[in-house]
Amino acid sequence: MRYFIELSYNGKAYHGWQNQPNAISVQEVVEDALSKLLKTKIAIVGAGRTDAGVHAEQLFAHFDCEPSFNVEMLIFKLNSFLPVDISIQNIFEVKAESHARFHALSRTYNYIITQKKDVFNSAGSCYIKHHLDIDKMNEAAKILLDYRNFKCFSRSNTDVNTYNCTIMLAQWKEHNNQLIFTIKADRFLRNMVRAIVGTMLNIGLGKTSIEELHKIINSEDRTKAGASVPAHGLYLSRIEYNKSIFI
Repeated sequence: MRYFIELSYNGKAYHGWQNQPNAISVQEVVEDALSKLLKTKIAIVGAGRTDAGVHAEQLFAHFDCEPSFNVEMLIFKLNSFLPVDISIQNIFEVKAESHARFHALSRTYNYIITQKKDVFNSAGSCYIKHHLDIDKMNEAAKILLDYRNFKCFSRSNTDVNTYNCTIMLAQWKEHNNQLIFTIKADRFLRNMVRAIVGTMLNIGLGKTSIEELHKIINSEDRTKAGASVPAHGLYLSRIEYNKSIFI
């Protein structure tokens, strides 16, 4: 039987979602907990892979397990067993062919910029003390929806078949001394959101013009875009699926 597991995590202590040969990952910790509690080897497949230090407010993964179990009890035991920076929200059965990664319709990320020094929330946001022109940043964000190839924002030497992504939403909003960038797409390239935010910050600071953004995207050259912003301000916030995968 195939199950989806919904979880949240603070990525500070982990080298990303995906298993690594010489570093601790969220996937490894969750697989280990599931295997011990279900008393069988469990492998999980995530909807995506967050980089080291990136957080997830919502991430789905799937796993197969033949022995039956009480879902509510397993969730309770997992949350008691797992460290405080990983939380299991739900576990539910899905159709046998359902795939957490390939059947995801969209993924949404938020990046949080703090404009006022905050000693209590500094670990979860990126502090920028200089004034940012949010109107120009939103003008630039709209331009992203006109393009498909985002190689200029992709980590170098990434092994992918295509650099094309369909961005459905990109916008900046102000809230309580914070600027929150929200971007939704069918898929993302490695490092893509952090590189986009870095480029947007250059526009907001007046270092890069709106016209230059077109040239940067068309160049397909990572060196033309802005520097990647720190990982600790980035959150995978939502993943959407078609209801047809559920039982």
